[in-house]
Amino acid sequence: MAVRRVVPNIQSEAAQESREFYGLLGFEEVMNHGWIMTLASPSSPTAQISVMTGDKTAPVAPDMSVEVDDVDAAYAAMRARGAEIIHPLQDEEWGVRRFFVRDPGGRVVNVLAHR
Repeated sequence: MAVRRVVPNIQSEAAQESREFYGLLGFEEVMNHGWIMTLASPSSPTAQISVMTGDKTAPVAPDMSVEVDDVDAAYAAMRARGAEIIHPLQDEEWGVRRFFVRDPGGRVVNVLAHR
C-alpha cells in the first residue's frame, strides 16, 4: 500500500480568515464543499491543509487525512490489528471511499482513496 498524501485537518468556523491567512504562505483554495475547504501549494500540490467546520457524514471531525492507493487493504489491516474504527468504510457522495480510525495517541485519522 502506498501513501499518496497526508493532510492536516483544522477544525474552525473561520474558513475565510484561514484562506486569507494561509494564502499569505502561498496556499490557494483547490476544493470547497462548504463544510470543508482544502488549500494547496501551487508549486507542490500535495502540500495541503484542510479547514473544516465538522464532517458531513461522520460523528467527529478527523485530525488528519491520509490518502492511500488501496483503502480496502488499509481498512483490513486496521481491523486485523484491532484498531478502533470511528467511522466505517464507505463510499461518500463527493467521490472518496474512506473510514476513520483512532491512532495510539487518540487522534482521529481519515483514511481515504479517491474513486
